[in-house]
Amino acid sequence: MYHESGDKEIGEEIIVANYIPSPRQWVREQVELYEGSGGKEGTTLRDTGLPVIIVTHTGNKTGAIRKTPLMRVKDGANYVLVGSVGGAPTNPVWVNNLRANPAVEIRDHAAVQAMRVREVKDEAERARLWRLAVAAYPPYEEYQAKTTRRIPVFIAEPKR
Repeated sequence: MYHESGDKEIGEEIIVANYIPSPRQWVREQVELYEGSGGKEGTTLRDTGLPVIIVTHTGNKTGAIRKTPLMRVKDGANYVLVGSVGGAPTNPVWVNNLRANPAVEIRDHAAVQAMRVREVKDEAERARLWRLAVAAYPPYEEYQAKTTRRIPVFIAEPKR
């Protein structure tokens, strides 16, 4: 219980999920630069000049906070999240996290917004969003061609 002062009563415990940075160095560095600069730096995919967002999500096994830079693909007020991992044979770990815990936070430059994701199953909707994703980042088409798995597509929508 909190008092008007904001102080916690003695004996009460607050549980805060831990942030576990990515095991990939470039991902860790990009997230640190993006967030540390308030969204002014680190906002593009390496040296491509193409914009990225930071998706903060919850680990489905650890319950820890995870942060993943993904290509910025907008659909109105929504974001399209593509689980390509360069056309690898398996889905990126974050796909399982979003399937288990759809509440996310998206940082787009300085703007940070709580959102809910859903995996897009409707074929017509998926085809439309896939076209938007490929327009934003053409290598997605190559990635799909070089893997046997169907690359998952999610839509992140503002929480209501």
